[in-house]
Amino acid sequence: MEERIEPIRITDKDNGETYVLDFSRESVRFVEAQNFKIEETFDFPNTNIPKLFFYAFRMHHKKMAKNQTDALLDKMGGLTGKIAERLVLLYQQATTSNNIIQDDEDLEKNSHVTVEL
Repeated sequence: MEERIEPIRITDKDNGETYVLDFSRESVRFVEAQNFKIEETFDFPNTNIPKLFFYAFRMHHKKMAKNQTDALLDKMGGLTGKIAERLVLLYQQATTSNNIIQDDEDLEKNSHVTVEL
């Protein structure tokens, strides 16, 4: 079992708000519905990194508007490469968690569903 990647926490010292950036399967569905392609994040960083930053708020802060996350991103002076990479890893983690069962033995452990091939 892989180790869970911890969410990113950002605290705005001006208002004392702490934001938790992470992804869930539901927030990934929202991102996919916007036709965002994670593999293009670093191909078009000026467009896609602010979008990814905004989408990372969806799991815990659905009422945050894009202009609010853009303002926070500007206040931060942009994202470091390390933060951007962590956002991508969090996104990828959410896309694979609970969607792919690793092997037949894991499937057998799930007593609530029966699958026949």
